[in-house]
Amino acid sequence: MTVHTRLIPTLTLKDGRIIKTVQFDRYRDIGDPVSIGKVFESQDVDELIFVDIAASQETRDPHFDTIEAFAEETTMPLTLGGGVKSVKHMDRLLRIGADKVAINSGAVWQPELIDEGAKVFGSQCIVVSIDVKRMSNGGCEVLVNGGYEPTGLDPVTWAREVEDRGAGEILLTSIDRDGTMEGYDLDLIRSVATAVNIPVIASGGCGLLVDLVNAVVKCNASAVACASLFAFTDNKPLKAKSFMATYDVNVRPI
Repeated sequence: MTVHTRLIPTLTLKDGRIIKTVQFDRYRDIGDPVSIGKVFESQDVDELIFVDIAASQETRDPHFDTIEAFAEETTMPLTLGGGVKSVKHMDRLLRIGADKVAINSGAVWQPELIDEGAKVFGSQCIVVSIDVKRMSNGGCEVLVNGGYEPTGLDPVTWAREVEDRGAGEILLTSIDRDGTMEGYDLDLIRSVATAVNIPVIASGGCGLLVDLVNAVVKCNASAVACASLFAFTDNKPLKAKSFMATYDVNVRPI
C-alpha cells in the first residue's frame, strides 16, 4: 500500500478563538474555529490538528463543547487534543469526532497514559505531541504546559520511550521556530525521525512551500504540519501539495 506524505494544518484554540502563537508566547487572533474549519474542509487537506492549548496551563479539562461544535462541521480526519489527562478524556474526544487524540503534558506527567490509551483504543489513535526548546548549552529539552515548564527530558530519548509505550505517531514542534516562518528545525526533525520507527509530523516554523519539502526529503518526516503558512500568506493546501509533488514528494492525489 502506498503511504502518502500528509499535509496537516494546525489550529490552536484559546478562549474560544483560533490563535497563532510565536514561540509559544505572544499570539495573534485568527478567527472563529467553526468558520476556519469550514475553509479547510473545502481545501483537500489530508488531516487537521485541533488543540486546546490553554487547557494544561489552566489545569482544566479541554473545552469539549467548542471542540465538538468544530468537529460536527468537518468530515476530514481530525486529531484533537489539549489538556488530555486520562483515558476518559481520550474516549470523549474520540466519541465527539476525533480520529486520533494528541497528548502532551499528560504523557510526561503520566507516561502510563500512553500505554493505557494504546491498549484501549489502539496505537493508531495515540499521537504524542513533543514540544522542544533549544538550550543555551546547545542541547534540546522537552517542555510542557504550553512551553512554560521544563522537564529535563531529551527529545530523542523521550520519542523512543513513547514509541515503546505504544504511541502510533509523534507531533514534533520546535518552540524556537513556532510562528517565526523561518523554516522547520531540520536537525531536530532528523534526529527524532531517524531514532524511531513510527511516523513523525514536523511542526513549527514553516513559512515557505520549500520548507515542506525540506522536512520530508532532508529529514524523513512522514507528515508536515503548519499554521502560519496558510494564515498569513496566499498559499493554500492545494497549492502546497502541487508544489510538493513537483519535488517528487508522494502526496495524496489532488
